[in-house]
Amino acid sequence: MFAIATEALTKDFAIGFWRRRPYRALDGLTLSVEQGEVFGFLGPNGAGKTTTLKLLLQLIFPTAGRAEILGKPAGTVDVKRRIGYLPESPYFYDYLTAEELLTYFAGLMGYSRAERRRRVASLLDEVGIGAERRLQLRKFSKGMLQRVGIAQAILNDPEVVFLDEPMSGLDPLGRREVRNLILRLRERGCTVFFSSHVLADAEALCSRVAILAGGRLVATGRMSDIQAFQVRGWELVVGNLAGPALEKYRSRIQRVTPIADDRFALELAQESPPDGLLRDLIAEGARLVSLNPVRHTLEDYFVEQVQKQPHSRMDDGVKEPQ
Repeated sequence: MFAIATEALTKDFAIGFWRRRPYRALDGLTLSVEQGEVFGFLGPNGAGKTTTLKLLLQLIFPTAGRAEILGKPAGTVDVKRRIGYLPESPYFYDYLTAEELLTYFAGLMGYSRAERRRRVASLLDEVGIGAERRLQLRKFSKGMLQRVGIAQAILNDPEVVFLDEPMSGLDPLGRREVRNLILRLRERGCTVFFSSHVLADAEALCSRVAILAGGRLVATGRMSDIQAFQVRGWELVVGNLAGPALEKYRSRIQRVTPIADDRFALELAQESPPDGLLRDLIAEGARLVSLNPVRHTLEDYFVEQVQKQPHSRMDDGVKEPQ
């Protein structure tokens, strides 16, 4: 049994004022997510990621196709008890504190008073909300509201969690804490399905990803298996390196970019492993600053795929949704 499965899931919206026409936001999405995995749902703005999440949660309904969660049709009451959801831009009751808001939600979920108090305190600690938990939410920054949103998404200890751009508005420390939280959820056996347009988040967290462009699924699999993201070179940043010493190895370097007087970024070809050059440079007294694989970015891939799509997703042959 898959945690999440869709088959030919499609959604059309009627747009326009005088002559309403259908706009296909999602076109025949078929994918499956294993239980207990962190699955990245990637794509540029307008690719159809949020539409897909809303269809899975039955906040909107499909034009065609079907979706299942935990082996049951999406939207059934039993399924809703077992899932959690963080929307992209969560909005809460401004005049409640974080504690009051989560306590209210916990009451709706059937927790006893003692369980509510214990559960809310534990989750606020887990997402990094300290003394601020007693402040009204209208005084919170976007990043702080995002943390509260994550806490409410996992309040019922769900089996499947849907997170729509969970890193949005977070500073680097907050991003790291959320990544660690997602990994802890995975360790507990929870399935995490999150959308993002940031490749680094997917690389750090996901066992598999699906990439959406123009409302269509264009690739799925492990990051390492998607050909577009294979290593095509190396970037080696070294310090404490004199210019004359660098000149000895110019023939082994594709490009040299000076950063400071004694610091350089060196670009190497894929067929030139950096080990040997790094060893020789260190022998010259250089110091390694960083070594990174060079590959197509997710943004590069998005641009390529979007350019392959029709310029418009209007289709006069598609019936408008009723």
